[in-house]
Amino acid sequence: MAHARGLNSHSTQPLFAYLPPSQNGAILVTTRSRSVALKLVEDNDIITVKPMDKVHALALFEKKLGRKSEKKDANKLVAALEFMPLAIVQAASYISRTAPRCSVRQYIEEFQKSEKRKISLLNYEAGHLRRDREAKNSVIVTWQISFDYIRQTRPSAANLLALMSFFDRQGIPEVLIRDKEDKGNNDNGDNNSLLESTVDNNFEDDVSTLRDYSFISVTADPTIFEMHGLVQLATRKWLEAHGKLERWKEQYIRNLYAEFPRGEFEDWPKCRVLFPHAKSALAQPPEGEGTLREWASILCNAARYACARGFYADAERMSIKSMQVRKKLLGEEHEFTIDSMAMLASAYKLGGRWKEAEQLEVQVLEMRKKVLGAEHQNTLNSMANLASTFRDQGRWKESMELDIQVTEAERKLLSAEHPSTLASISNLALTYWSQGRWKEAEELGVQVLETSKRVLGVEHPNTLDSMLNLASTYRSQGQWKKAEELDIQVMEAHRRVLGAEHPYTLTSTSNLALTYHSQGRWKEAEELGMRVLETRKGVLGAEHPDTLTSILNLAATYTSQGRWEEAEELQVNGLEVSTKVLGAEHPSTLASMANLALTYWNQGRLKEAEGLGVKVIEMRKRVLGAEHPETLASLANLAATYGDQGRWNEAEELEVQVLEIYKRSLGAEHPHTLTSMNNLAFTLRVQRRNQEALGLMRKCVQQLEQVLGLDHPDTISSQGTLNEWEIEDLDL
Repeated sequence: MAHARGLNSHSTQPLFAYLPPSQNGAILVTTRSRSVALKLVEDNDIITVKPMDKVHALALFEKKLGRKSEKKDANKLVAALEFMPLAIVQAASYISRTAPRCSVRQYIEEFQKSEKRKISLLNYEAGHLRRDREAKNSVIVTWQISFDYIRQTRPSAANLLALMSFFDRQGIPEVLIRDKEDKGNNDNGDNNSLLESTVDNNFEDDVSTLRDYSFISVTADPTIFEMHGLVQLATRKWLEAHGKLERWKEQYIRNLYAEFPRGEFEDWPKCRVLFPHAKSALAQPPEGEGTLREWASILCNAARYACARGFYADAERMSIKSMQVRKKLLGEEHEFTIDSMAMLASAYKLGGRWKEAEQLEVQVLEMRKKVLGAEHQNTLNSMANLASTFRDQGRWKESMELDIQVTEAERKLLSAEHPSTLASISNLALTYWSQGRWKEAEELGVQVLETSKRVLGVEHPNTLDSMLNLASTYRSQGQWKKAEELDIQVMEAHRRVLGAEHPYTLTSTSNLALTYHSQGRWKEAEELGMRVLETRKGVLGAEHPDTLTSILNLAATYTSQGRWEEAEELQVNGLEVSTKVLGAEHPSTLASMANLALTYWNQGRLKEAEGLGVKVIEMRKRVLGAEHPETLASLANLAATYGDQGRWNEAEELEVQVLEIYKRSLGAEHPHTLTSMNNLAFTLRVQRRNQEALGLMRKCVQQLEQVLGLDHPDTISSQGTLNEWEIEDLDL
């Protein structure tokens, strides 16, 4: 059979002139262009060859390779080649010819090294493909032949493909690829309308041309396009070879810059669509100074969105690039440069790298004070960020000083109900909570939450933060039903708005587990705690501070169930990592140490428990203060250790001290106060001061029934003890 001599053939005869007419048999003609097919046959005679699926791609690869390969490696290879038959055959041919020096795994590694290496491999001319001897066997060359033909017949479609080759291959919205300058500035209504109609038709014709050649496809949403990554690579290679790469890269940056918003909460729906294209931009900095500034702005805005969504690694990379470019082009003290520095600090902080975050935030604060003034909103934001980092490090006095400054300034400059003011008040409440000043924290927390719901809406991130903080305050005060109600609301909202694996969702889930633990619902607490720990390890890493908190919480749940060995294993590991990552005197490290001491006590390892307990008390007094709830908890634990050693006078002295402070700071009905009362009653009983012990235990049980309920494990345990004592006294 005669054949056409390629797209550039000078034959004057159309293809169908060579096809013999007959009532019998059939002729199969293959073409990349649907428009060519329609010139030969009717639409219903066209058989569309669908993209190859994974199963067939693997079968083709194994057949062409001629031998069995590691299935996992073969899967990776065909996926990397996007299941394209010619690319798969080409790869199999390359591996066969270069064996044993190149395995399937080595090919993948080479292919993924760089764009330059991909092009080199895709340019490889595979032989013995049973194709037309004039046809090219290189994937790159095959596509570029079609691209050249489109350039000759419809240049605007080639331009569209050139632009699209820079975006992420999936989810390319129409708004990013329309030429924003084509509509002109004609003020005449009729002419402008006609011009817009013509432009729209041109765009649709360009899209149709590219779809005909299967260069692009349309998703279920007709305004969203997709294309093969290898097609993009081949197009960029052609543009580079013809000196046009930079021109279209700049157009891509300009279009993305025009559409990408600041990344605030209100922008999230739009950012979600555009973020993959900003990630693509990260690896494609332009050369022109003006476009480079736009590129840096895209990255800074995208980093803001990435932080909010929990993509901390992306946020860090984007912020660093943005900051470097802005420093070079604008100078260190330019407002935009400082913005990028602040974004990088946020990425560090959310990634648990507090020291690095602090160093940057101190710089940002000083520069903003110098450039903008002490009471500028951006300066106050910097102050609030630094306060937050101090709080994360357990430096609560420094945090409180800054929080109070910011709150007072914003109330004066903005209003009591401005979102920034509300965020500052919420931060101050959180600092009070961290210091054990729970009444003050609750008062502020209730105020902020009600106002945030009204001003911002129930599902705004700031409202959810306020809800989360107030729930923690309720939990610390033993108001567990209130805490549970808020924890569930926040967790469900975070899952709905942010997704199940977002760090904020994991925090709210972890808090709910803590509330369950406080209520004695240990199985539920354990189930949630395990889920959070495993997810945090995967999302944040094994040494992230939030992961360490999960280890601490899960170990506490094991302790409550008497599973001492499991608790000890977690606590020893957590303490080592916490000491290394956070430092020996960080509150989280001290909590790990205190919990391990408690586990030693539960195992009867009293000397080890005492040594660690004394160390914790000394450090907590210095870091947190003598009357902080965590310091008091350590004193109570040491008293129990003394008691088990028969050192009752020392135990009683500590327990009286703890009980008095709890009564004064938390109130007579707080669970911590009641636990202290219970402990002191035991010590008095052992010393045969039976009437004092019995009176204290009766009072304790009465309060427990009112505060925790009859079914709570602590109430049941104390009631059982009281019954035993009363029976013993009757026998006497």
